[in-house]
Amino acid sequence: MLDKETLFKKTLDCLKEKPTEQNMFTKFLEVHPKEWKQLKITFSTFNRSKQYGKTIPLPKPEVSLRKEIRLWLKSQI
Repeated sequence: MLDKETLFKKTLDCLKEKPTEQNMFTKFLEVHPKEWKQLKITFSTFNRSKQYGKTIPLPKPEVSLRKEIRLWLKSQI
């Protein structure tokens, strides 16, 4: 993702309740479907590439996004 800070702020602005990792994740999927699709495509492409198994594997898109949200939320406190 190119500008996570902007994407997460837009997601936070769309939330009506207190931000948590789960509701930020859910809202991110609603608000930024193109970015989510690109994350899944990147993961899928990497898994089909010749690098798979020879390098450190990419985390699944869900795991990766949740981790990024968690870190971003901690930095906002």
